[in-house]
Amino acid sequence: MAVNIDKDACIGCGACVGGCPVGALSLDDEGKSVCDEGTCIDCGSCVGTCPVGAINQ
Repeated sequence: MAVNIDKDACIGCGACVGGCPVGALSLDDEGKSVCDEGTCIDCGSCVGTCPVGAINQ
């Protein structure tokens, strides 16, 4: 199961994108984080890298 991203809380810093070991995260056209559910391995690395707590498992 992929992680959950709170789009309202996301500040678009990209920390999670750099913290994802499989490249499942990217920023959308609005600068918000999105997760490719087919690529995400639900490891939680991005949860710890988000400075505003916008990502959870």
